[in-house]
Amino acid sequence: MQDVLVIGAGPAGIATAIASSLKGLRVTVIDARKPPIDKPCGEGLLPEAVKALGQLGVKLDSNLLFRFSGFHFLDETSSASAQIPAGDAFGVRRTVFHRLLIDRALELGVNFLWGTRVVRLEPRGTETSSGMIRSKWLVGADGSRSTVRRVARLERGGCARFRFGFRRHFEIAPWTDCVEVHWGDRCQLVVTPTGAREVCVALFTSDSRLRLDRALDRFPGACRHIRGAQPRSLEAGTPTLLGRARPVSRGRIALVGDASCTVDGVAGQGLSLAFQQALQLADALSREDLSRYAAAHARIARMPVRVTRLLLAMNSSSLLRRKVLRLFAAKPTLFAKMISLHTGAPSSGALGAAAMLDLGWRVMWA
Repeated sequence: MQDVLVIGAGPAGIATAIASSLKGLRVTVIDARKPPIDKPCGEGLLPEAVKALGQLGVKLDSNLLFRFSGFHFLDETSSASAQIPAGDAFGVRRTVFHRLLIDRALELGVNFLWGTRVVRLEPRGTETSSGMIRSKWLVGADGSRSTVRRVARLERGGCARFRFGFRRHFEIAPWTDCVEVHWGDRCQLVVTPTGAREVCVALFTSDSRLRLDRALDRFPGACRHIRGAQPRSLEAGTPTLLGRARPVSRGRIALVGDASCTVDGVAGQGLSLAFQQALQLADALSREDLSRYAAAHARIARMPVRVTRLLLAMNSSSLLRRKVLRLFAAKPTLFAKMISLHTGAPSSGALGAAAMLDLGWRVMWA
């Protein structure tokens, strides 16, 4: 009998397995897919993600990553830049990063069952295509369309804000050491350096028919760099949304990663949230008290959700977007404050709420 069965071998699931193993728990991870497992995303690791990976013992090889120093927001009339005030941040190919996580988990004795599907959840265990697996705890790390969440009746509360994300890599030397966020009409183009000769280009849009090739023309600042560069991957797409489960645990079942809380891809917070949740969940499992995880989960998600709501508000209105970007351009310290909050620089929840409220008032009167 296993202590923990994790369903889903994406970064959130593997991080939970690593963290649980470090607590002395026996862990099996199952996934219907086989590695390397890819997912369309912006491929950035913010400082809180890097810090959590250090606690998990995952060694980040500088030869496989690209360090970036800040963020640059721009549209057709305004631009604003801010440095990340504390900690390291990196761009990395998702498949490369997935391999690093698997290697660390195997080092700790985590058992993987690849190509294994969940047949049904039962009180006595989990019936899979590889047979019955009995475990004390069951963790759903199976993404935003989580089967575990649905079966455990832990469905999302409220109305999720639904969009689409598309991603492709291009062979070109990064022209900046910042992540660029190009703002257009109800869509954004995010450019993340992922190597010395590679950038990841991600499009976030409400239009499911819009694709990168057509969208590039809407962003001339990015287009002049990318147009003509050799693609290094096929275009891949996935839904992206802002929403969370309420609650995140019931009985012996807990949710982690996108199964428990998703933030729109433009925020770039998915991995940071997943790794912080994994550490807290493993601690709660080792103490046999999932109420600790529920409280920590709410705290971890609070600021990323606030910032994501601001970004989605900018996306919903061209007028608001222009006002915000003009304000950031005119008052770079204000933009720096938002980036500081967004990337996890130390601040109390009250300070974060006050800063976001202050930003809202400034935008209204800009």
